[in-house]
Amino acid sequence: MFARFWIQALAMGWLLLAACGSSEPMTTRRDFQGKRPRNIVLMIGDGMGIGQITAGLYSNRNQLNLERFHVIGLVKTTSGDDLITDSAAGATAYATGKKTYNGAIGVDMDTVAHPTILEIAEQNGLATGLIATSEIIHATPASFIAHVYNRLMYEDIALDFMDTEVDLLIGGGYKYFAKRRDNRDLIAEFNSRGYQVENEGPSLRRLEVPANKNLAYFTAETKPDRVMNGRRYLPDAAEYGLEFLSQRSSQGFFLMVEGSQIDWGGHANNQEYIITEMLDFDETIGEVLDFAEADGHTLVIVTADHETGGFAINRGSEMGDLETGFTTGGHTGNMVPVFAYGPGAEQFAGIIDNTEIFEKMVSAFGFNAPKP
Repeated sequence: MFARFWIQALAMGWLLLAACGSSEPMTTRRDFQGKRPRNIVLMIGDGMGIGQITAGLYSNRNQLNLERFHVIGLVKTTSGDDLITDSAAGATAYATGKKTYNGAIGVDMDTVAHPTILEIAEQNGLATGLIATSEIIHATPASFIAHVYNRLMYEDIALDFMDTEVDLLIGGGYKYFAKRRDNRDLIAEFNSRGYQVENEGPSLRRLEVPANKNLAYFTAETKPDRVMNGRRYLPDAAEYGLEFLSQRSSQGFFLMVEGSQIDWGGHANNQEYIITEMLDFDETIGEVLDFAEADGHTLVIVTADHETGGFAINRGSEMGDLETGFTTGGHTGNMVPVFAYGPGAEQFAGIIDNTEIFEKMVSAFGFNAPKP
């Protein structure tokens, strides 16, 4: 009886949170009923579970931008061949709506390629972009633009970037385009196709790109640095990317933003690494919500591909001074939260499968169901 009471109380707490948001909601409620978004921003905190969010919250004066959302759900993260997904299969489910085996990028269990939400958006005349704090050819961003059977095929993934007209790329991994084993110069190919390419170039706040050019902005030769070591580009990149894409198509845009290194902190079982990356991602969420609130036509979805580390807040913790623990150095099978704001947000309440994120984005845009 006692256990059942607490289960019911917990369930009621989730329902109240989903219905009411935080006790002091910051984002203005609007009636989006029956409206379609012109833009969708999908934000993925790689490895971000409830523990990571809570640690960020209690390390930041008990407040996060995530509290501004009024629609909250949970996502089942299983892959096609394992209860515990990896980032490749998890992101492929979001990008294509298909379950696949761990390690697969943009293909199903039989290695058949399926169109991604980014490719579908392009085909429908929308502007598109990818932003990450990993290499841009890493598993999560790659799953929205590439189709290979193994996530470690970095140079093959880079080649697939040549088959799209993605308007904006911001992330690490310059060497996979410029210093390749096959001696092919993909940077020159970007330039010939009308891209402005920057390699750890000027600050995004000072960067000017002609209206007729796309942008490939590389933030590192390979992996971008940690926030702890001075990396600070993600909030600026999101703010810049939203304005950039808004100017590229009057029909709207699709943008994927990944806080990649929350996951890396989980793998390292490093509390400070997780919290600093979590707060960097949350600041970025704030930039996106500010844009969406002013715009009124933008659906913002924040979720994770999986949880990493089995990260928890333990006894002895105090506000701003946490005692944490881990169950693993790998991923877990825990469900992860999904937060949504804007036209179509109500579709993301409740418990959903990771493949449904794709289906709900396609539906929100009003696109026809894609074919392999």
